[in-house]
Amino acid sequence: METVSALPPRGPVYLSVPYDDWDVEADPQSRRLIGRQVAAVGCIDEPSLARLIERLNKANRPALVLGADVDAYRANPLAERLAEKLRAPVWAAPSIGRCPFPTTHPCFRGLLAAGIKDISTALEGHDLIVVFGGPVFRYHEYDPGEYLPSGAELIAVTSDPQEAARAPVGDAIVGDLHAILAALADRVREADTSLPTPRRRPARVTDLAGIPSPEAVLDAIDDVAPHDAIYVNEWTSGIDALWQRLRLEAPGSYYFGAGGGLGFAMPAALGVQLAEPARRVIALVGDGSANYGITALWTAAQHRIPVIFVILRNGTYGALRWFADVLKVANVPGLDVPDIDFVSLAQGYGVQGSRVTSAHELKATLATALASGYPMLIEVPITAAQSSC
Repeated sequence: METVSALPPRGPVYLSVPYDDWDVEADPQSRRLIGRQVAAVGCIDEPSLARLIERLNKANRPALVLGADVDAYRANPLAERLAEKLRAPVWAAPSIGRCPFPTTHPCFRGLLAAGIKDISTALEGHDLIVVFGGPVFRYHEYDPGEYLPSGAELIAVTSDPQEAARAPVGDAIVGDLHAILAALADRVREADTSLPTPRRRPARVTDLAGIPSPEAVLDAIDDVAPHDAIYVNEWTSGIDALWQRLRLEAPGSYYFGAGGGLGFAMPAALGVQLAEPARRVIALVGDGSANYGITALWTAAQHRIPVIFVILRNGTYGALRWFADVLKVANVPGLDVPDIDFVSLAQGYGVQGSRVTSAHELKATLATALASGYPMLIEVPITAAQSSC
């Protein structure tokens, strides 16, 4: 189990112990496992590295697509340095579970949509696309088209041999992602062009009368949250707006259940907060998603884990309603979840709860929650977000 959890791609491991296992003496030879060490030494060989550097140096318009493993390896600064030397635009891979690149950097272009045609359109005009630490690609919605724009080649650099095998297009290099990015950042030739023009950030939304928009809520959170705040997200219908409006700058600033299962964010936020006690964790959770992990509030209360849960309440499963529209299926039952009192639920589990009705109130309440050092749930109504998940 330790070997599987420690080797790339690192992650949680499920351990099942038979009910009578503790009644049986361990095999004496099991002692050989104590102190055993397994090392992953997948450094790229010099000829392969030289070929990769040559292709990057020869490219007229290279583009980088970064996956979650860049952040998992804490290789974000290396990817930043490589992009700056190449003067290359950077996209986050579709349906990504972490943030591998500062969203405020001039090279950053945003989150790729999870459809074949949309990805190809976004990367139009680039002759070399290099994907670091992510699948090629995660296609969440049916959007047929060419895998790559005309004239483009693709190279995937990954620590996961299964990702390399699944890719439908391009070459692949499997090895230590951090070491490869470090070598490239040191050795690629610096381009003689200017950095890409920074993308235009959306104007701040002024909260007017009525229910706040998702954009107004995100602007309010961004105004108040610490610069190194960590966001754990399960508000799938607001993902597009989130990547446009939140400043995600420090490594380890964003976590999302990329596999699509509901119930991830509330318990995951507790684990992230325990792992990062010097930073503040804000969980952004849709009211539909919250119902799948609401008991995490009890753990937060019992152990005084100071996560701030922001429940975005629009009374519906927004992502599923979006899919229903895409599939042209009308009157799908069971998509509405009206009249749930999350403040009372929080108080029942022992967590302070507060309901706000405007972005202005949200800013004041969030500031109070950040200063308190206790877990807190903030329920805020929002208008429906019109975006994919």
